[in-house]
Amino acid sequence: VKSEGPKLVPFFKATCVYFVLWLPTSSPSWFSALIKCLPIFCLWVFLLAHGINFLVSHRSASRILAGLIFSAVGDAFLIWQEQGYFVHGLLMFAITHILYSSAFGMKPLDLKAGLLMGVVSSCSYAFLYSYLSGPFTYLVAVYTALIGFMGWRAIAGMQLCNDLWTWTKLSACIGAMLFMVSDLTIALNKFCFPVPYSRFIIMATYYAAQMLIALSAVETRDEEDFRKRS
Repeated sequence: VKSEGPKLVPFFKATCVYFVLWLPTSSPSWFSALIKCLPIFCLWVFLLAHGINFLVSHRSASRILAGLIFSAVGDAFLIWQEQGYFVHGLLMFAITHILYSSAFGMKPLDLKAGLLMGVVSSCSYAFLYSYLSGPFTYLVAVYTALIGFMGWRAIAGMQLCNDLWTWTKLSACIGAMLFMVSDLTIALNKFCFPVPYSRFIIMATYYAAQMLIALSAVETRDEEDFRKRS
């Protein structure tokens, strides 16, 4: 953690800039899109700082980087969501969750975790269903399934019962859960009812989630460094 912390300083600074400026969402602009995406850009740099060779040789890390790229595009679309770009943002984040799921992998399977996430995702969609209409009835269903699947793969990777978890796997798990909280808050606020302090909750959990998921990509590098020192 100590070795990775300094590389995250630009991310923390960019996040502070976003919350300090707190640009109004009523007047979207390219500048507001830049400020919103800046912390995610810093996470690109965080992963790239580990070396191109590392990203090329470790598919999980490169897929997380790709997910961060699609996330930034999704963030930009959501700046103009009231102008009809909400679905575009939804699509970008759906691709992000597919990439993250692929990065977390399918081993171990952990069907109990899958069942748990299936129940959570189903209950969430069941609550939202009565508020949805038109294409959103299907789009939200697919999106909920994708982010629930991503959460399952993140939880399964921890292997708490086998005492095989690492701090990076824990980061992926917590990050996935925070991402779900962020997206559920978006859905409740957009389709159901106004959520108090919704923007703060959405962005705080979102940035924390992305940082933790980006941190999970460095696990293979840590293992290699440990073997070299041994």
